[in-house]
Amino acid sequence: MKAKATLKQIAKELNVSVSTVSKALNDSPEISDQTKIKIKEYAKLKNYKPNVIGLNLKNRKTKTIGVIIPNILNSFFAKVFSGIEKVADEKGYNVIMCISNESSEKEAHTLEMLSNGTTDGFIVSVSEEAQKNEDYQHFSAIINDGTPIVMFDRIAEGVDCDKVIVDDFDSALNATQHLIDLGCKKIALFSSVDNLSVGKLRAEGYLKALADNNIAVDESIIIRTDAEEDLKSKVDAVFAQGIDGIFALEENDSVAALRFAVKKGFRVPEDISIIGFADGILASRRLSPSLTTVSQHGIEIGEVAATLLIDRLESNEEHLPYETKVIKTKLKERESTRLV
Repeated sequence: MKAKATLKQIAKELNVSVSTVSKALNDSPEISDQTKIKIKEYAKLKNYKPNVIGLNLKNRKTKTIGVIIPNILNSFFAKVFSGIEKVADEKGYNVIMCISNESSEKEAHTLEMLSNGTTDGFIVSVSEEAQKNEDYQHFSAIINDGTPIVMFDRIAEGVDCDKVIVDDFDSALNATQHLIDLGCKKIALFSSVDNLSVGKLRAEGYLKALADNNIAVDESIIIRTDAEEDLKSKVDAVFAQGIDGIFALEENDSVAALRFAVKKGFRVPEDISIIGFADGILASRRLSPSLTTVSQHGIEIGEVAATLLIDRLESNEEHLPYETKVIKTKLKERESTRLV
């Protein structure tokens, strides 16, 4: 492989200063056209490539955004990423996506690695481990060093930064109320995300809807755990309680609820109505019956998050106030809920 020349080597060979070589390669009007041509042709001959990382460190602009998501298999995060990429492309930014795999250590390592001149800022959904341990120091450290972060969906309340969230509490309250309005009197709660901020808010919305309708809380039909396997091990006992409705707080929980109901011989929606938080085609097209969902508008969340970050990066204001944008969800009625 041909060795790459440096600015110093080119300057020495052509008997000019390093500054002259740099200006010529960047088309500075201070350098004559004849000298520019001479230097550019020699640089090409010697396989010269600019040190992009060096330039980025000097200019503090990479036009690159780092995106860290907890789970690549979740269709919601895929939709958010699609929205981020759309806006980034329109604004002339590149995107690097990394996956924390729900590990706060990996999350922190990725932030540190990419903040060293590789990216201008980050868009992040906080890992399960970080939320469980309330360990957010790695985010604060990056922000304090001058690299902005926009958090979406799973956020850290104590960290000052821009945030994009959905109305989790109100969405859950309204979805549970919809089941009540359909005539459901014994509504189970399925949650394998109880250690996440979104899971807690959705559960609170469910409980508020019960309270608003003077329905007593029945702990025997409420599953709040932080693991799918744990949820599945408790499902049989819940179905034995004669439930007529299920509200599930995450896509996998929603799919599990529907499949268990069908497996146990329940007619959906005649015997039992099911609503779940979900944003993927699995819920809407690949299940029979199709699932009524609380749609989180993942693409819109990504677009808003990218816009917030880029606006901050390109703002001339030194102390731009932080914003929290709330994206309204939508209840998409399908075959798993009975008609009024």
